[in-house]
Amino acid sequence: MSDYQNYFKGSPLEVKVLTRRVGLPNSTSIDVYLEHDGYKALKKAFEMGPDAVINEMKNSGLRGRGGAGFNTGMKWSFVPKQSARPKYVVCNADESEPGTCKDRPLIEADPHQLLEGTIIAGFAIGSHQGFIYTRGEYRYLINILDRALEEAYARGFLGKNILGSGFDFELSTHTGAGAYECGEETALLNSLEGLRGYPRIKPPFPAIVGLYEGPTIINNVETLANVSHIILNGAEWYAKLGTPKNGGTRLFCLSGHISRPGVYELPMGFNLRRMIEEVGGGVPGGKNLKAVIPGGSSCPVLKADEIDVAMDFDSVAKIGSMLGSGGVVVLDEDTCMVKLAHRIMKFYAHESCGWCIPCREGTAWLKSLLGRFHSGAGLKDDVDTALDVSLNMLGKTLCPLGDAAAMPTISILKKFRSEFEEHLKLGHCPYEKKAVAVA
Repeated sequence: MSDYQNYFKGSPLEVKVLTRRVGLPNSTSIDVYLEHDGYKALKKAFEMGPDAVINEMKNSGLRGRGGAGFNTGMKWSFVPKQSARPKYVVCNADESEPGTCKDRPLIEADPHQLLEGTIIAGFAIGSHQGFIYTRGEYRYLINILDRALEEAYARGFLGKNILGSGFDFELSTHTGAGAYECGEETALLNSLEGLRGYPRIKPPFPAIVGLYEGPTIINNVETLANVSHIILNGAEWYAKLGTPKNGGTRLFCLSGHISRPGVYELPMGFNLRRMIEEVGGGVPGGKNLKAVIPGGSSCPVLKADEIDVAMDFDSVAKIGSMLGSGGVVVLDEDTCMVKLAHRIMKFYAHESCGWCIPCREGTAWLKSLLGRFHSGAGLKDDVDTALDVSLNMLGKTLCPLGDAAAMPTISILKKFRSEFEEHLKLGHCPYEKKAVAVA
């Protein structure tokens, strides 16, 4: 069994769009891709023209699957039609959000789907050069992508005068050294240019001044993989798969204390409780659900009584969290939320690029404070201090990494303050003592 099939477990509740070719023999081959509607959307896009393609993307309701959730077609429309500098398309395959594991198996299973979407994006904005940027730990995916690129060039889907359309497009792969920060679009651009992966000050935004100071669109793997399906089947079809302003399906990564972990393709707006209980099989061992991280480690946590929510960008935002990158982490009743907060902060302190003082110093302080608190050496004022530090990081950094560290911490401190008080009262972690007693 291929690695990606260990991720895509399958459920009768799934709606397969991006994963419709998963499981086909030799699914990475261009011949298999062509047998199952491959590159038909590219031909249709050439017939439609750039403006019609962008309008179709706008009307589809496709929103960025990397976490920000901005309308994809709208983002493309910001690129100026006339530019003195070359325009670029960049695929962000720097999948680094803890709890998220969807882009990797998508590339492993169906790389030509990503290639076709990237070429169409280039055509839509008038770009003739694209890059697929993978994180350092995903270097082995370069081999899969490079084979697919060779096949696409050989069949005339890349290069000069594609399919006799007069449109030229070159596409290549590039790998970073491995850094969470390079998932942020401007830090990615710096890395792609051979610079240190620091974020850039915005504005100007990449759509105007991006790679090599040229207009650039940056979309993640799942976003671009949707493009061919929208063009081939129409914006109305795609929009109806989801909820208003949240079109299509979404790859949700179920992990943590769940009976059937895996990647599932479900309609946007699918109920979170149903996702956990019916798709994921519920919490194992007969234990109760305690909390859920709905979209990767940077998202505010939800308590067990908050999970009757439609999993789309707007509905999750209304209850104070984020859909993020679709990484749903399930936490059972034996989870120590103080330890969870410390573990999350260790990650962000390690991954901070160090450019912004609130992020560099704040994550380090919080890591130290939360670690000391969890060990039983906490002080009475530590909870309020941690909350104050987190709030002073929020919205005060050049990129969202500071927010990504602060938001889950704030939610844990506010929603599970009693656990912090219990640690303070007992002088140790009650959950770890329980685990020792059971052992």
